Order: sequence, then C-alpha cells, then structure tokens
Amino acid sequence: MGRAGTFVELVNGTFQTIGIALFGRRFALPDALVARYPELAAVRWRAGGLPLRIGGWCLGRRTVAGITLGRTVFLANADALAPALLLHELAHVEQFARDRAFPLRYAWESLRRGYPRNRYELEADAFAARVLAERPPTRVGPPAGPSRPTRVVDVPRAASERPI
Repeated sequence: MGRAGTFVELVNGTFQTIGIALFGRRFALPDALVARYPELAAVRWRAGGLPLRIGGWCLGRRTVAGITLGRTVFLANADALAPALLLHELAHVEQFARDRAFPLRYAWESLRRGYPRNRYELEADAFAARVLAERPPTRVGPPAGPSRPTRVVDVPRAASERPI
C-alpha cells in the first residue's frame, strides 16, 4: 500500500508540474492594487504558462510580458506587477468580451500592420494611459524616508579618493 501511495503521489505531482508549465499558476493581485484599480478584480490572473511562450514565438521572442485569453491574463513575472501592464491586459479582456471574433481580428490586424501598429494594442495602451492619468500609481510598501532619526557618521575616505 505504501508503494502504491508513493506512486500516486508521484503521478499527481508530475501532472501538477505539467499543468503549471502549460497553464501557469493562479494568483491574486495585492489588495492595495485592487483597491486602487478595482476593475482589475474582474480578471483571472495566472503566472507563467505556455501561452506566454507562444505569444513570444509569434513575435520572434522567447516570451512576452503578458497575454490575454478571454478573461484570463497570463503574466511572465507575477512579482513585478506594473499597473500599466495590468491595465493594458484588462483592455484586451474587454476586447475579447466585446467581440467574439476578436482573436481572429487581432491576428489579422497584426499581420496587416505589425504588432506595434495593431489597433487593438494601441487601444489597450491608450486605455492604460487614460486610467493611469486619472489614478496614478501610489507607492505600496513602507513610507519613503527614514523611519527613525539618522546619525551622520564621518567615514574616512579611501586612499583612492583622497586628494593628491
């Protein structure tokens, strides 16, 4: 029974690893970020996954920073959550919802005009810029500046820094 349990655990772990490689892992945005941009709560967020690689390959790169499929956004780096990127991808979620043929139209637009001039990319950039102009990002984390009084300490110069 012990060996069978170990085998099942191994198989489950293997499938879980393959699943994360293909579909990424789910994660939640920090509360402060959702409080600042509540519209981001409507999106399913995933870190990693094959869609990022495929998007990169289509652009001649190893990967992309983010890609949207329906209501799900895949991010390459869930540790660096830039509001501009998140809002840009949110615009793609809205484009998917607005037009069932969006994936085909997006691909056609990219083929015709190229990725940088794709009207859906330009629309997503403009949406993110508009929201950020209305609600600029706020600093998350400890307040800027020292948290306690600092002392001035005289540090002797290194020999290479001394005047000749």
